[in-house]
Amino acid sequence: MDRPSVLSRRSFLRTAVAAATITTITAASRALAADNAEVTWRDVKEAGVEGKGWTDTKRFFDRLPAKAEGSVPKAVWDLSRHSAGMSVDFETNATAISARWSLLSANLSMPHMPATGVSGLDLYAQDERKVWRWVAVGIPRAQSNDSSLIAGLKPGRRRYRIYLPLYNGTESLEIGVDKAAEFKMLSPAKEKPLVFYGTSITHGACASRPGMPHPAILGRWLHKPIINLGCSGNGRMEKEVAELLAELDPCAYVIDCLPNMDAKLVTERTEPLVQILRKARPATPIVLVEDRTNTNAIWLPARQRHHEASRAAFRKAFDKLTADGVKHLHHIEGAELLGDDGEAATDGSHPSDLGFMRQAQLMHKTLEPLLKG
Repeated sequence: MDRPSVLSRRSFLRTAVAAATITTITAASRALAADNAEVTWRDVKEAGVEGKGWTDTKRFFDRLPAKAEGSVPKAVWDLSRHSAGMSVDFETNATAISARWSLLSANLSMPHMPATGVSGLDLYAQDERKVWRWVAVGIPRAQSNDSSLIAGLKPGRRRYRIYLPLYNGTESLEIGVDKAAEFKMLSPAKEKPLVFYGTSITHGACASRPGMPHPAILGRWLHKPIINLGCSGNGRMEKEVAELLAELDPCAYVIDCLPNMDAKLVTERTEPLVQILRKARPATPIVLVEDRTNTNAIWLPARQRHHEASRAAFRKAFDKLTADGVKHLHHIEGAELLGDDGEAATDGSHPSDLGFMRQAQLMHKTLEPLLKG
């Protein structure tokens, strides 16, 4: 006799919970709609984004030109749809900043890299000394996102920067501020950028957020626009990619491909890549970066031998190029890129935020005097 009453009570509770949930969601939706009614939205395509080397792209936020499809390896082309390294600057006196962005892929994260780095946004602002300081991160929760990035900001007009997702493609991005706030979208810088070409590490694995890979850090420190052409699992100095790089006119090339190359490939491809770049850009500095040491290589003799062999081949190519009269060529050793304590990678290979900071610090020692000179 008690069974029906128990079921009735359970049914009643389920119905009540469901009704309360719907009411909560509806109230939240109405509140969001009300908030959005007071927000002015600006499409970043109005002024363009920093970090695009070509304008003739198949999708607005692609990193390679449309003509590269079918020319570069398919994996490189597919990864070029990611918006790694792209950013947009704006000025506002708003005390709250929101963002709406949609993504190419519904896969928001990776096993070793959080959704905030793969598919999120990263907001920075310049302080009174023009130093870039972190403000907030845009957390992706779906393929399309509508989020308040920050509220309660200290009053004052300042310059902001939003970095786009690293390991996902961006389909659209709008910035929202209160209707009463001043807002100015800033066009991409006209000065020559730093161009980074490399592997998944350059691409941004495994940064916690899009502003933390070393190319982005160095861009802030050196006050230079950057173009990030890192490609996960690739970056093997292919001739087709080298010819595309030669179309760009940067303040310097940073070539960081050894993590995905063995000594044989290094020997075959380093000199041709440099010669292609040098022919097109006779005076542009080219910085050749050795591979980082895997943080567990101390326990893996085969991995240590791999590092030693590829670096020896790299140095041999560097020495031959300089002996042949190639000028403005520079070299960064890889042994200390991640430090010497084994603590700066997520999986032995890909840097954590600590690893990226250490790489940036070491590369800065070469790049700062080079660019000033």
